[in-house]
Amino acid sequence: MKATTQDLVNKGLLLPLMEEFYTIQGEGFHKGTAAYFIRVGGCDVGCHWCDVKESWNAELHPPTKTETIVANAKKYSDTIVVTGGEPLTWDMTVLTTLLKAEGMQVHIETSGAYELSGTWDWVCLSPKKLKLPTQSVYDKANELKVIVYNQDDFRFAEEQAAKVNKDCILYLQPEWSKRDKVVPEIVDYVMKNPKWKVSLQTHKYLNIP
Repeated sequence: MKATTQDLVNKGLLLPLMEEFYTIQGEGFHKGTAAYFIRVGGCDVGCHWCDVKESWNAELHPPTKTETIVANAKKYSDTIVVTGGEPLTWDMTVLTTLLKAEGMQVHIETSGAYELSGTWDWVCLSPKKLKLPTQSVYDKANELKVIVYNQDDFRFAEEQAAKVNKDCILYLQPEWSKRDKVVPEIVDYVMKNPKWKVSLQTHKYLNIP
């Protein structure tokens, strides 16, 4: 029986590709690093302050051969960042296997809302209150990046920090629209709680994607 498009997507042989681009990683541990970004459509976490809400509906983004995505990526960089949307909505095994076969460093940015699939060199976990991470992502997270929108997010950050592995690097990042208000609060919090570091969306200050 001939496989349907949905079957191929479910197996990770096709992925709903929203966009792909070569730029500078702007956030977290690898900020300042040249990287090729693969943005996969589909997300049901629904953060009200999300700056890529157009990624939520996977049906708006064409199912693209995973082999084609990898072929495009290897033209630009040895560091690949898979983001979304929520990339773990889909099985990442095929994508990461093909990328690793090309000798690439493969990173993921995820809310952790679904079980971890694929093989990763770096897992950036950015948890959301609406749909908490799975244990598999807590266990593998290399960095925890909590977005600070209001005071309750500091409580949430500590709650999440208690769940990740002991080697996970802890970041607090201001939500962009609230940065003037929350940056001083984050600075004060990090100075009082130095296990945390400040992450800024430096790509927005640089005016790049």
